[in-house]
This record gives sequence, structure tokens and C-alpha cells, in this order.
Amino acid sequence: MFWFMDMKGMCFLPVFLVIWSSSTFIVSYIIALFEHDLGFILPYISEIGAEPPESCIFGLMTVITAFAGMATMYTRYKFLEKLNETAGGVPPALNQGAFWIGMLSCLGMCFVATFQETTIIQVHDAGAILFFVSGVLYTILQSIISYKAFPYGCSLALCRVRTGMATMAFLAVPPTIICALLHRTEDKDNVFHLVSAVSEWIMVFSFIFFFFTYIHDFKVSFLSLWCE
Repeated sequence: MFWFMDMKGMCFLPVFLVIWSSSTFIVSYIIALFEHDLGFILPYISEIGAEPPESCIFGLMTVITAFAGMATMYTRYKFLEKLNETAGGVPPALNQGAFWIGMLSCLGMCFVATFQETTIIQVHDAGAILFFVSGVLYTILQSIISYKAFPYGCSLALCRVRTGMATMAFLAVPPTIICALLHRTEDKDNVFHLVSAVSEWIMVFSFIFFFFTYIHDFKVSFLSLWCE
């Protein structure tokens, strides 16, 4: 129970998660570009990891990202659990629900990493939808939790930043999915592909950089809670 008592160092988790996941996309994209495996300058994220050798790197780094995400979400869950014991304000059911939905998003990420678009596309697509929907829902729930936990955990400005990121990710989901379906059925129309790909990148990076907002929580809030 007290494994996280000295939480000052735990801020490395969201830092590692954001840097590692961003590096996953950048490295895979550069390799795919040099290997001439991209049909579009702005591909879907899954397309940058569809062909070897970039698929191997993309798969490995994405799985590590998923586990880093699980560790970060679990640490956030334990912080809120401790916060509720000392200050209240965050319903345990809401905290638990957000945590398990976050775990589902990480599971979807693992499916995307291990079932490439060129192998079993049905499983890949199911994993992608699970990752998208669960990930966005997680950010929405955490934004709600942040307001309920205020003034503990983070400032009002940070609550608004989280809400802005969650809103951006939420608004990007419909065009990502709808335009992807239209792109497949409407003779590979490039406009649908562009809209879907842009929306997907916006959604994913909104989700990823949402975890950057945890740095303040992990570095400051745990220390203040344990000193009370």
C-alpha cells in the first residue's frame, strides 16, 4: 500500500510515457519514409508500422508504451484513492471506472501493435477502436475527476487544460472513424484519407499529451498528502 510513499520521483512516469510514445511514431515514420512504404505523406498511424522493418520497431515500442500507460494510470488511480481518504470529493466508483477504462485503452493499443494492418485487419481495427474510444473516455472522466478533486491535485487552470485536450480528442473521433470507412468504400478517396488521418493524429496526440498534465500531480500532490 505504501510503495508510492515517496512519490516525488514518480513524475518520471508521464514524462517517459509521452517521450517514448512520441518517439515510437517518429522513429517508425522515418524508417517507413526511407523504406518507401508510405502511400501518403500523412499516413494513418497504423500504416507507419505495417511493413517490416518498421513494423517490428513499432510493435515493440507500442507494447512498451501500453505498459507505461498502465503504470501511469495505476499511479493516478492510487493517488486519487489516497486523496479521497484524506480530502474526499472523488467518488471511488468514478475513480475505479476511469482506471479500468484506461486499462481497456492500453489493451487496445497492444492489439494494434501485435496485429498489423496487413495481417489480420479485423482484429487490428477492433483494437484501434477500443483504444480510441476508451482512451478518449478516460480523458473525459479524468477531466471530470480533476474538477471534483479541486483544489487538491491540480490548479483550476490545469483542470481547464485537461478539459480542452479531452474535448479536442473527443471531437476528433467521429471524423477519424467515419472518414476512414468512407475512404475504404469510396474508391480510396484521398480527401477522406486526409481528413481521417489528420483527425487520428490529433486525437492520439491529445490523448498522449494529456498525461503530461500528471507531472504536477505526481511531483507535488503526493508529497502534500503524505505530509498532512
